[in-house]
Amino acid sequence: MANQKEPRVKLPPVSQIGIVVRDMDKAIEYYSSTFGWGPFKVSDVEVEDIIFRGSAVRSRTRLGFTSIGPITIELIQVLEGETLHTEFLREKGEGIQHLRFEVDDLDSALCELAQDGIHPVFHQELPEFGLSFAYLDTDRIGGVMFELVEIAESHKRWWR
Repeated sequence: MANQKEPRVKLPPVSQIGIVVRDMDKAIEYYSSTFGWGPFKVSDVEVEDIIFRGSAVRSRTRLGFTSIGPITIELIQVLEGETLHTEFLREKGEGIQHLRFEVDDLDSALCELAQDGIHPVFHQELPEFGLSFAYLDTDRIGGVMFELVEIAESHKRWWR
């Protein structure tokens, strides 16, 4: 086995699994009746100026959240707009789209990862929600995108 280099960013445990779905109601029914997941908290979110592959985009999504122990399950249905999630659905179909990791300093983590050629493909700061996030181009090897999120201390209770 080749010598393994020390990682630039040591990620904490996975905090969320993001699953892209075509139909929120059908997905909730499936996961609830088959695996007992739920109840899901569902809300529609409309955002502008999310940076997606270098351009600002507007989107409207329906998000469903539930917890399984320490892991949050996020179901994502795009209602309007071209996003990373519509791209995923088109190219791969429904399924696990991302693993989320909570970091203390998103900017520092992104600077470190940029040294290895890993850059955000979808990111935004949402101060009103105490949240900044970036999806990274980590799916090129392994097929799963990573999301790094920084949550303001004042909002951690709401997001967990």
